[in-house]
Amino acid sequence: MNQSKLLKINPHESENPLDLSLKESFSLCQSQLRPPFPLKIPSPTEYSHLNLALIYGTLTEPNLAKTHITHLHAIVVDGYKLFTTTLINLTNQNYHKLPETPRAQLIWVTSQLVQVSAVKVDSLLISLLRQISGGDFSEPNLWLCVKLLEIFDQNWDRLLDEQPLVLKSAVFVFLRLLSDHYRLVGIGNLDDLKRLEADFCVKALRQRFALCMKIGRDLVRLLQDLVFIPEFREIWKDLLFDPSKFQVPGFTDISQLYCVRTSSQYFLLRISPEMETHLRFLLTHVKWGNQKRYQAWFAKKHLSLPGSETVIIDIVRFICCAHHPSNEIIHSDVISRWAVIGWLLTCCRKNYFLANVKLALFYDWLFFDEKVDNIMNIEPAMLLMVNSLPQYVDITHTLLEFLFLLVDNYDVHRKEMIARGASTSFGILVRKGVIRSLEPLISCSLLSPLLRERLSTFVSTSNLGVVMKGSSDFCSRQLERTRVAECHVEVSK
Repeated sequence: MNQSKLLKINPHESENPLDLSLKESFSLCQSQLRPPFPLKIPSPTEYSHLNLALIYGTLTEPNLAKTHITHLHAIVVDGYKLFTTTLINLTNQNYHKLPETPRAQLIWVTSQLVQVSAVKVDSLLISLLRQISGGDFSEPNLWLCVKLLEIFDQNWDRLLDEQPLVLKSAVFVFLRLLSDHYRLVGIGNLDDLKRLEADFCVKALRQRFALCMKIGRDLVRLLQDLVFIPEFREIWKDLLFDPSKFQVPGFTDISQLYCVRTSSQYFLLRISPEMETHLRFLLTHVKWGNQKRYQAWFAKKHLSLPGSETVIIDIVRFICCAHHPSNEIIHSDVISRWAVIGWLLTCCRKNYFLANVKLALFYDWLFFDEKVDNIMNIEPAMLLMVNSLPQYVDITHTLLEFLFLLVDNYDVHRKEMIARGASTSFGILVRKGVIRSLEPLISCSLLSPLLRERLSTFVSTSNLGVVMKGSSDFCSRQLERTRVAECHVEVSK
């Protein structure tokens, strides 16, 4: 069979199953792909083959792409579901293997599907958003940013009416990317991209803030990282001092955003499907004692580019908020989430990124509410601090010190709310049996006396005496699964 024009397959690799299926359908239906098209209604099997053939032709024959799409419009009976679903699978599994022409055609056909409101086109757009790699400033990656922004701009009203989740997702992605892109100068057309990203995000925030609010508290975290950009500095000022400018009924204070937990679906947006697979493998199958080899493999694969350090922020949010291991995994000898995060902290070389990684780790602590928040989101930070004693006491010290800096300085006008969130976090982690008590931290002579005194005072004034002594009434058997802090295992470096 002829070499595929759709994917770049190395000589040592076996044929890709999806590529093979598309190619076979194209070969089978080739006589039907040129006008005049047959007038008969295809059988279900013929319809399936024809859809796959049209995908292959659209992606590999740009000069005939309009003909193929016209043909698709004429035969479609399922709202384009099969066509779109196949493109989603291709994007999730093989986007990085697509040559330049099929990539360009994939973007073009996506824009065509948006215009006809194809079934699952929202999932296709989100799949493409996930292919934008954090910390990757190569031309193909920046090109993908530009092309997706053009689709969102050209279809603003349609997406706003039909796919608001996609627009919220795009706002989250491009706010996060802006932070990285604005810190770089002299890279090709990066200035043009930054302008497109800023214009899109400002438009969404100024015109549709009620929609953006649904992102939750991480919207504040992202905006805070952009205050050095003039138009975002103005948005930040309005958030703090004049929320009425956003014209959202009932929105009167930024603390209302603090109280909304960000859904895990947003953290998946900054992790490519391939990276998600590798992270879940690391956190589900790799056992203590073998982790260094797999961590080195992961770092070489995903953290080796010059700017890739920034993606650690997104990985930590993903681990805390989107990967919650099962009871079976927690009780097994699989490496724990806190240990992987401890290793990731050692991968940060620049203080700015290290501070943002710590903020990502503690962010839900600052606003924790047992009624809306998940204890698994705050568990890794606590276990990392406790399990780093005594061998890696510097990790415990820097994390605890950073947490108190956040309590004192993150939002001085709402310090009471933040202190309450942090104290609630300490309290529930003890009550639910994640740790027996805070005594290992308070009594550790290797920690700074000032820090130990601050912790002791903090929990005492927060009516958390039980936290210092430990709870005699531990949680039910269902929640005892999190009591892995009793096992003091070395944090891999």
